[in-house]
Amino acid sequence: MAAVIEKGSKVTLHFSLKLEDGVLVDSTLEGKPASLVIGDGNLPEGFEETLLGMVAGDDRASVIPTEKAFGMPNPNNVQSIPRGSFATDVELEEGLMMSFSDAANSELPGVIRSFDDDRVEVDFNHPLAGHNLTFEVQILDVQPS
Repeated sequence: MAAVIEKGSKVTLHFSLKLEDGVLVDSTLEGKPASLVIGDGNLPEGFEETLLGMVAGDDRASVIPTEKAFGMPNPNNVQSIPRGSFATDVELEEGLMMSFSDAANSELPGVIRSFDDDRVEVDFNHPLAGHNLTFEVQILDVQPS
């Protein structure tokens, strides 16, 4: 009998992730499949809920609502940083994703929202926050916990 995906299962799968308008955000369909452990905290709740109960050979498409995907953008995650904090050779442009260090020296991605000669507005929300996402998945292998 095929192993059913449950908490602790190691799953190998192909997936694609699309925005509401059908724009493809991420996909493994043309490359190497992804592997993950259900319940390890690396996948948002809605994605794990889609996978639970599936077996190798199954495929499914689900719309993951914002609150079970990457949540709503938090206005407190948009920071105004002095322009002088950026190296002079950095060419800023709106929409540019940059890597920053937080207080614990962990890497934190941020997107440049706007800038002038004095300030740079950086959005540290997840780039997919605020979006309902279509999650299409093909299960290749399931290893029980």
